[in-house]
Amino acid sequence: MTPPASQIRDIFDRIAPVYDQLNNSLSLGQHRIWKLMAVKWSDPQPGNICLDLCCGSGDLAQLLARKVGNTGKVYGVDFSKAQLAIAKTRAETHYPPLSINWIESDVLTLPCDDNYFNSATMGYGLRNVTDIPRCLKELYRVLKPGAKAAILDFNRPTQGSLRTFQQWYLDKIVVPAAKSFGLTEEYAYIAPSLDRFPTGQEQVALAHQAGFSTATHYPIAAGMMGVLVLSKGLGV
Repeated sequence: MTPPASQIRDIFDRIAPVYDQLNNSLSLGQHRIWKLMAVKWSDPQPGNICLDLCCGSGDLAQLLARKVGNTGKVYGVDFSKAQLAIAKTRAETHYPPLSINWIESDVLTLPCDDNYFNSATMGYGLRNVTDIPRCLKELYRVLKPGAKAAILDFNRPTQGSLRTFQQWYLDKIVVPAAKSFGLTEEYAYIAPSLDRFPTGQEQVALAHQAGFSTATHYPIAAGMMGVLVLSKGLGV
């Protein structure tokens, strides 16, 4: 059963101070490569208006801002005040400063116009929303016809040995590392959230139901991560 949104928000508020540090160490720095892949698949262009859902501490939003340049706009959306505060500080201290609009909002009810964004990204967010079909429909609503989106998240490998390794890594590496920061419960949440998460092909089916004309799920990192790449048709 998916926890209520308020409980998930509290988790992300608590982990905010060490979120970047843990992501970097637990992925051996690979999360940066995966995020670059997601941005590339979302196809941002100079001057575009881009959206980063569940933006967290702002990694993907910063990458998008560099792609769209001074003539473009980037909006980072998250419901965690603590994560947004860190994201804003990081963007302001970047040189040259990055112009990103930070919005505190649940991604299930975006305060954005229809057909507004040229592209969108989402990193480790879809697995944590309380209503995945509604989230995909809301994303579809705010994208312009012809726009692309890329959603990066954990993935359950189909190969048994890799799935066993993933579970071992979560139990023996991720949770003990989080324990050293007093965050055992918060990071123990990953495994059950992954058990509830739709498979890549199930995500593709949900995306089509939401209205996307094309949807492809790419397993990466030996199938332990995945990127769902979506396109909104032109005739919308």
